[in-house]
Amino acid sequence: MIETGWSSITVVNMVFGLIVLTLGRKLFWLFVGLIGFAVGFHYGAAVWQLHSQLLLFGIATLAGIIGAVLAVFFQKIAVGLAGFAGGGYITLNLINLLGIRLVQLQWLPYLVGGVIGMLMLFFIFDWALIFISSLAGASMITQSLTLSPGLEFGLFLILVICGLVTQTVRYRKSVPSEEKN
Repeated sequence: MIETGWSSITVVNMVFGLIVLTLGRKLFWLFVGLIGFAVGFHYGAAVWQLHSQLLLFGIATLAGIIGAVLAVFFQKIAVGLAGFAGGGYITLNLINLLGIRLVQLQWLPYLVGGVIGMLMLFFIFDWALIFISSLAGASMITQSLTLSPGLEFGLFLILVICGLVTQTVRYRKSVPSEEKN
C-alpha cells in the first residue's frame, strides 16, 4: 500500500469542507451539522484535553447530529447556533492564517466572531449563509492541509471565491422558481 500521509480524518474534513463550501445555503441543516462536527472535532481536543482520535470523532459526530436536528426542528435556534459557531470558527481560522498565535485568549475572538456571525444570519439570512458557509468550507479544507502560510492563505481566498460564486449562481437560479409559487 502506498503511503500518502493523508489520514482518514483529513479526507473526511476535506469532503465536509467541500460540501459546506458549495452547498451550505441549499442544505442548511447539513451545513449546521457539519459546522457542529468541525467545531467539536477541532476544539474538543483543546477544551477537554482529548488525545484519542476516536473519542474526538465521536464527540464531533454527536455535535454534528445535535446541530442537524436543531436545524430541522428548531430553525431559529439553529440559525443562531450555526451563526455563532461558524463565525467563531472562521474568526479563529483567519487569525491563524494571518500568523497570529493566541494562547490564552482564544475565546475572545471566537466570541466576537460568533456574535457577528449570529447577527448576520438573523438579519440577512440567505446572503449571510452563503458568505459564512463559503468561509467555513474554505477553512475546513485549508485546515486539513499542511501548506506554507502564503500558499494556505492564497488557497483559502480562491476557495472562498469559488464557494461564493457557486452558491450565488445556485441561489439566483432558485429565486425565480420560488417566486412563481
